[in-house]
Amino acid sequence: QVQLVESGGGLVQAGGSLRLSCAASGRTFSSYAMGWFRQAPGKEREFVAAISWSGGNLYYEDSVKGRFTVSRDNAKNTVYLQMNSLKPEDTAVYYCALRLSPNIISAHNSDYYNYWGQGTQVTVSS
Repeated sequence: QVQLVESGGGLVQAGGSLRLSCAASGRTFSSYAMGWFRQAPGKEREFVAAISWSGGNLYYEDSVKGRFTVSRDNAKNTVYLQMNSLKPEDTAVYYCALRLSPNIISAHNSDYYNYWGQGTQVTVSS
C-alpha cells in the first residue's frame, strides 16, 4: 500500500506563487513515476504535470508550461509542484498520484495511476 499526503495549498492572489508537496510512504517511492492532477468545481479532473522516477523526464499540460515546475526528492519521498504566475483558472483541488511504473508514458491518463492523495485546495483570487 501507498499513502500520499498533499500539502501547501491555500489562497493566493493572481500572479502569486505556491509550492505543493506530496509526501509518500509505504513503497519504494524512488522507483515510480508521479503525477499531479487537478479538479475544478463542475469540471473533470485534468492532468497537470508528471515526473519520471529519476526526475529526468518531465511532462506538462500546455496551460501550465513555463509557470509550473514539478520536481522530486527521492531521499525525502516527496514530490513538489512549484506554481508561479498563478491565474484564477488554476483554482482547483490538486491531487498527486503514483503510478507503479518508472516512466511517464501516457502520463496524462489518470487510469495509469495506482494511488492518489486526498487533495489540497488551491484558490487564486483575481
